[in-house]
Amino acid sequence: MLNSVIVVDDEAPIREAIEQWLSLSGFEVTLFSRAHECLKRLPVDFPGVVLSDVRMPDMDGLELLAELQARDPELPVILLTGHGDVPMAVEAMRDGAYDFLEKPFTPETLLASLRRALEKRALVLENQRLHAQADTRTRLEATLQGVSPMMQTLRRHVLDLAPLPVNVLIRGETGSGKEMVARCLHDFGPRAKKPFVAVNCAAIPETLFEAELFGHESGAFTGAQGKRIGKLEYADGGTLFLDEIESMPLAQQAKLLRVIQERRLERLGSNQSIEVDLRIVAATKPDLLDEARAGRFREDLAYRLNIAELRLPPLRERREDIPLLFSHFARQAAERLGRNAPTLSGAQLGHLLSHDWPGNVRELANAAERQVLGLENPASVEAPEGQSLVARQEAFEAHCLRAALSRHCGDIKAVLNELQLPRRTLNEKMQRHGLTREQFLPDGRLGPR
Repeated sequence: MLNSVIVVDDEAPIREAIEQWLSLSGFEVTLFSRAHECLKRLPVDFPGVVLSDVRMPDMDGLELLAELQARDPELPVILLTGHGDVPMAVEAMRDGAYDFLEKPFTPETLLASLRRALEKRALVLENQRLHAQADTRTRLEATLQGVSPMMQTLRRHVLDLAPLPVNVLIRGETGSGKEMVARCLHDFGPRAKKPFVAVNCAAIPETLFEAELFGHESGAFTGAQGKRIGKLEYADGGTLFLDEIESMPLAQQAKLLRVIQERRLERLGSNQSIEVDLRIVAATKPDLLDEARAGRFREDLAYRLNIAELRLPPLRERREDIPLLFSHFARQAAERLGRNAPTLSGAQLGHLLSHDWPGNVRELANAAERQVLGLENPASVEAPEGQSLVARQEAFEAHCLRAALSRHCGDIKAVLNELQLPRRTLNEKMQRHGLTREQFLPDGRLGPR
């Protein structure tokens, strides 16, 4: 339960008496003799109550109330008044004050008012936290799109890991969206306002790798004109994304390991040690421990990078996401190119669902753009060998169920009418495809069952 109280009063005996009463009752008390001091040091989203005298020099309690209301209208403010100030205090309550206590007041009266105010503050902060979580989930769902169970699990893990100060290793095939996931780990965490620095380790020549990562001083090597900040230093306070980490030369792996361990680096040509605070998110297609056993990667670095691992499923393992993603990419392309977004026929959708998409999401986005340009028909994509009819039917059935649930916002009766299914059959099919009506309710509200 919240127990923080700020007391603002210019009379030292009153401040000290209130502090003694509240401390003995388990409250955390912060004292200020002037309103300006309180405003200067008040934390953002202060999880407590402000208790202020009305009559004070420089800035009185009513002016303080107005300033606090401007910052946080939900912050409870209790005013302490003399007898002649009661009408003024009543008016202040209309303006947003939580309560007022007329002097002299008893400790019991003060404690009762504070506890009520703190209970209200706790409810307000919890409500704000839940709204923030819902907003975050909505933004993440719009970025990492997909309704398959695997994508729902991935989003949950991203939200869990984003605020934690740990390195993350992302495993996934080419085109599966590893950089986008890395970006989400950055954007939905406390480092969001600091740099996100992406480095493709496979695209840097080995001779330039150290200078690219660590930077250099002027004259450090032939052609080194002027001082240059390296990627590690530039990412200070933020996130360094190392894509295709398995391509990093072994010599640089050792130096990166040292930076991770010591949180310090030296530019080429310099003896000065520079402190860095960064989170490393690395991405790879192969298993780094397999690479280590083959002598191509340092095992100790693999463990340092893989504090937490996220696996990105290939598109062929989450076929139910294909229609949603294709429509999303087609709309984006149509908007960018000034064209109309295409509508898929049943045959086209069937071909999309049966294709194996070796290039994953990147290949799907390219196919959507080509269709918008009239250069490709999704029906021309052939089904891969080995894709059974049963698998194609299952994917198409899952799409039809999801589309109906989405159209009717989780209204089961409406879905039953549209698909002409018995309730028991619909329940069995939804369970088999990992679907629940709650996934399709608008804004998380309960709807018709």
